[in-house]
This record gives sequence, C-alpha cells and structure tokens, in this order.
Amino acid sequence: MPAISATITTADGDCPVTLHTPNGTGPWTGVVMYVDAGGVRDLMHDMAARLAGFGHAVLVPDVYYRHGEWAPFDMRTVFGDPAERNRIFRMIRSITPDMMATDAAAFFDFLQSRPEVKGDKFGVFGYCMGGRMSVTVAGREPDRVAAAGSFHAAGLVTDEPTSPHLLADRIKATVYVAGAQDDDGFTPAHAETLGKALTAAGVKHTIEFYPAGHGFAVPDNAPYDEQAAERHWIALKELFESELPN
Repeated sequence: MPAISATITTADGDCPVTLHTPNGTGPWTGVVMYVDAGGVRDLMHDMAARLAGFGHAVLVPDVYYRHGEWAPFDMRTVFGDPAERNRIFRMIRSITPDMMATDAAAFFDFLQSRPEVKGDKFGVFGYCMGGRMSVTVAGREPDRVAAAGSFHAAGLVTDEPTSPHLLADRIKATVYVAGAQDDDGFTPAHAETLGKALTAAGVKHTIEFYPAGHGFAVPDNAPYDEQAAERHWIALKELFESELPN
C-alpha cells in the first residue's frame, strides 16, 4: 500500500507521521492509529497498511514526539528489564489527556487538508495506551470522531478525574472495546462501569473480552494471539465500514 511521511506541527512541536492509503485514486475516509506503549515501529506500519487495504487513509503519528529521538523498545523484553520498564512507563505517563486532545485536533486538521482524504469526521483506534487515547479523543473531540476502537487497553476506568469513562456523555462516536482476559488494567468490573456510562449517555457501543492476554493484537507483544488478532481485524473492518463508509 502507498505511504507518505510528513510532519504535523502541533501546539507542542513537530510530530512525525506516516499516512498509509489504499491503492487507487481515492479519496478515502480518514483514520488515526494510536500505537501501543512501544511506539511507532515497522510492524505498526504493516498494521496500518493492512487497515488501509480495507479502504481507509490511515495516519500513524509518533505520539512520543515530545521526547525527540527516543530509543526504540524491545517489546518482548522491556517489562522484564527494570530500567527499560521504568523508561516506558515514564513515556506513557508523559502524555496527558490535554496533549491527546490538542494532538488529535492537529491530526484531524492534517487529514482534512489532504487530497487523499474525504469528509470531516474520522475514525480512531489503538492498542494498549493507544486504546485509552482513542476513547479519550472520542470524548475530547466529539464532533470529529465517528468511530473509536480500543484493543487490550488499560486505564479506561480509573479513580482519576481524567478517566476516559467520565467522558461518556460527550462521546458521539460508535465505540468498540475489546479487553484481554485476566488483565488488571481492564477487568469485568471496569467493563461494567464503562458500559453503564456509555449506555446512560446513549452511546452506541460494544464491549467484549477476547480469550487472549494483554497485547493479543500486536505481533511483537509476547502474548500475541493470532486467532484473537484476526478477530480484531474483523471487528475494525466492520466498525469503520459501518460508521465511515466510502
């Protein structure tokens, strides 16, 4: 699939991005892919290209751009190495909900300016921390998000005032959440709380658990599960075909 590299100027600096498009002339509906804690790497571009094959222009931003030239993580070993574990959690925590919102506005402006992209409403989806970002952005930029997908995310329901579930009454998008089994970051109790909040707000949504561990959709995560990963592709295809038809 074709891809171009670009830089988007945000409120906090210059964010490197890649835009993956289907073959052909377009234009196509736009989607933002929020990566997991490991950040942008080759396999994330491969995943974006696969989604582009479904008929969407897929933007992959470096959400860690505020850190400059950061060293890549080895996702198979990072959580077993104390120094690397501390580094990855520092970087995760460095991205606040306010940053997610201002970045998203810049990403959507970029997509709307591109000849490859049509429309003024977009999809967002992500993995791990990217799944939390997707739901947060759906609540913080409600008029621009038509569909939000979240896969093996943690932190969708917390005691913090910035918990994504507290944004339910602002969300206008259709929301799809796929949790991992035995994941302390998103438990059945969290799912119940999130579901009640979305239902009370009248948000069209699906929340389900896949029989696979946290990280099931991303190939370089140790718990990667091929069957669960294929299921997530089907769910994404159906979500965006429904809410962002070409």
